[in-house]
Amino acid sequence: MNSKTKVKRVVLAYSGGLDTSIILKWLQTTYGCEVVTFTADLGQGEELEPARQKALLLGIKREHIFVEDLREEFVRDYVFPMFRANAQYEGLYLLGTSIARPLIAKKQIEIARKAGADAVAHGATGKGNDQVRFELSYYALEPDIKVIAPWREWDLTSRSALIAFAEKNQIPIAKDKRGEAPFSTDANLLHVSSEGKVLEDPAQEVPEYIYSCPISPEDAPDEAEYIEIDFERGDAAAIDGKPMTPATLLAHLNECGRRHGIGRLDLVENRFVGMKSRGMYETPGGTILHCAHRGMEQITLDRGAAHLKDELMPKYAELIYDGFWFSSEREMLQALIDRSQEFVSGRVRLKLFKGSAAVVGRSSSYSLYDRDLVTFEEGIGAYDHRDAAGFIKLNALRLRTLARRARKSAASAPISKG
Repeated sequence: MNSKTKVKRVVLAYSGGLDTSIILKWLQTTYGCEVVTFTADLGQGEELEPARQKALLLGIKREHIFVEDLREEFVRDYVFPMFRANAQYEGLYLLGTSIARPLIAKKQIEIARKAGADAVAHGATGKGNDQVRFELSYYALEPDIKVIAPWREWDLTSRSALIAFAEKNQIPIAKDKRGEAPFSTDANLLHVSSEGKVLEDPAQEVPEYIYSCPISPEDAPDEAEYIEIDFERGDAAAIDGKPMTPATLLAHLNECGRRHGIGRLDLVENRFVGMKSRGMYETPGGTILHCAHRGMEQITLDRGAAHLKDELMPKYAELIYDGFWFSSEREMLQALIDRSQEFVSGRVRLKLFKGSAAVVGRSSSYSLYDRDLVTFEEGIGAYDHRDAAGFIKLNALRLRTLARRARKSAASAPISKG
């Protein structure tokens, strides 16, 4: 090993699963370094204490094991700012995996500073987007940090090789991990994603057993459920009049969405690294929240601001998807988006039914909706029907000019002789 690859201490993003346990041991044997583990609770719904115990079993010092509950920070500082923008990658994906990576990377860097580590490591493969998201975030926060990506370095290229390495190094292997998984999953408080294996043929419907929520839209209740969400400056703050913390609120919306089979998405997307991939996403609470936020903006944003936000949204979503959360351009866009949310406050009423969330009412003390202006009856206010004639003629001026030129050009064109 040359001097450039020497590492004294590395912080590993550690789930406690088989793959990251193998990575942990591989780092110890390959680099001869101390390993610090970091396990983040982002609301994935798993007990994290086993990850701590497994790290101890694999020889990690107790003071080098970090397990942190990041649920509130995740929703407050990452999910909510993203939802202010109504961000959807390629018009559909609510970015559940993408938005979690910068927070994990940020915490890894903080722990590296605290523990005196000179490197960080992740378990993302060399084909996916996550390697980019992690590493761009690392370098944005600590430009000289060493980054170790085992999947790009080792020769453990098959499931059998991974199992053999685990057995050789006495790493416990659960029975269901000995065979190759039919698909891989990632989960947090915002979503659950699945990809690979049985999902790799985009012509085939997603098997029902893939979904984490057992209720499909077809099997959802035959009676609709109505809920009300209160917003304050673009962020959801209460459900049915009950104030909630960001993480508690999103968890509650997840329960509502799952009851009605809301938030399923089968998507073939364009990865940042250049290939197309097929993913299945479940974002029950996020789907409801996205719908509600747009409903709130319908009456509190003027046309210019709303349309500008819609024009900028694809760029903002792409920055998050590609891993540029800590870039200057994302922060610039965030400042503009946050400024637009100054009056996005009020209440939205939604109807949840058979896989759908629909806005059925919205109200705000900052509403720009003027019933006297829009009514078909004779209203009062500043609108004079006669003003529309001049407005239309001015907007038609260039169209009429173009039409005259086309007519003149057609009249002067030579007649072909047949």
